[in-house]
Amino acid sequence: MKTLLQTEPIQEIEVDALAVIAYDKESVAGGLGTGAAKLVNELTGGWVGELYSSGEFTGKLLETAQLYRPPNMKTRRLFIIGGGLPEKSTPAEIRKISGTVLRHAKSKGSRNIVLALDPNQATEEGIVAAIEGAVLGDFEPDRYKTDRKDEKVVDQFGLALPAVDRNIETGHARGRILAESQNYTRDLVSEPANRLTPLLLAEHAQRMAVEYGLECEVLSKEQMQQLGMGALLGVAQGSTQPPALIIVRYLPPATETKAHIGLLGKGVTFDSGGISIKPSEGMEKMKYDMAGGAAVLGAMRAVAQLRPPVCVTAVIPAVENMPGGRAQRPGDIVTTLSGKTVEVLNTDAEGRLILADALTYAQRLGCTHLVDVATLTGAIVVALGHVYIGVFGNDEQLTEKILAAAGAEGEKVWRMPLDDEYKEGLKSAFADIPNIANRWGGAITAAMFLKEFAGPTPWVHLDIAGTAWLEEAKPFMAKGPSGVTVRALARMVADWRD
Repeated sequence: MKTLLQTEPIQEIEVDALAVIAYDKESVAGGLGTGAAKLVNELTGGWVGELYSSGEFTGKLLETAQLYRPPNMKTRRLFIIGGGLPEKSTPAEIRKISGTVLRHAKSKGSRNIVLALDPNQATEEGIVAAIEGAVLGDFEPDRYKTDRKDEKVVDQFGLALPAVDRNIETGHARGRILAESQNYTRDLVSEPANRLTPLLLAEHAQRMAVEYGLECEVLSKEQMQQLGMGALLGVAQGSTQPPALIIVRYLPPATETKAHIGLLGKGVTFDSGGISIKPSEGMEKMKYDMAGGAAVLGAMRAVAQLRPPVCVTAVIPAVENMPGGRAQRPGDIVTTLSGKTVEVLNTDAEGRLILADALTYAQRLGCTHLVDVATLTGAIVVALGHVYIGVFGNDEQLTEKILAAAGAEGEKVWRMPLDDEYKEGLKSAFADIPNIANRWGGAITAAMFLKEFAGPTPWVHLDIAGTAWLEEAKPFMAKGPSGVTVRALARMVADWRD
């Protein structure tokens, strides 16, 4: 889909669908405001005002109404979309509005769509969000459907703006980079486990690295054995699919900081739970257990194009967790790359095991700041539902960088505790540490486990188990993988300051 910026008067824009934003009628400015909705109301002889009067449209966020062949306008269809309260308008809301416009107009067969933004929305951040919303809204996880006779396609999405300057053009480019990288992640997470094994995930990473000028290295099972990655290999041993440790490097020609950021992503391409097998209901979604690894790859794809002056290395431990005859058993003890031993009390707590070795390896590669992303625990879903990402960290400055980046990108994050008292449950009579504690505070004790392997290095853990998959479609986004944290990670790196 092509995206573009245009400055023609909206009555002269000849497209399949033109959308304008009208606001909550209870807002300070009134529903029509002073922008495109007011002009459209005048051009159509008061049609928008009549919608408000009849109660058919109130301007609540993402409400829609349609007029076919509007008078005094060249567009085929005119859509009015609710913008909520203009005084509370944020880029996050613009992103949702843009995605909703695209998906709604697309469902009506529109191939050429324009969204008109008011002057207060036509900022660089507003343009970034609007382009992101459209590109994200255009994504469908239907690659393997064979019957496409009724498929609807959007050829072009435009933003109608009062004016276009260099900042606006920069926002347009950045919005495409971030959204396309997020869709790249969503594509990976959509892949079924028979089409995305650990080695195939590594091949995707290698192709992406070549395309965007990144370095990529993949460690084999034999290399990991030589290094002593007993925790990662213990998870992988039940599967016939060999594991892979994927390393992707972004090394800019010049740097402005001594920091070397390590992005780590859990890459379990299918998680049966191992011997501690999961219930069958919903197990088909366990192909999404590599969403953290996919998010890190998507972030690296964006970083390569944004070109910030800071070194970034991604480390993705990729395995399949299966209950084969060689699978590790509850009670097994493994030796991690760090030398610490772990008693495996539950083989379904495998993500923290592979990340333990990845954290140690990232530090050996020289990473000075670590951020890991993982669909780690069902407990975070109990705590935060499917709304917020759980954030845990051992360093205030790094944690604040993540919180700020996620906030700027409209990704909801909630900081969770890591008090020393939570470590009390992580005691083993037979090894240095068990891989689980009791059932209480499970997301926190999982993070405490990872903290042991981060050591004194500044580290943040993002638990995305509740947010990496949309159980139902949203007006602005398809059901399935969300690609969450791609934009936040890329923003954190792009905005990095010591």
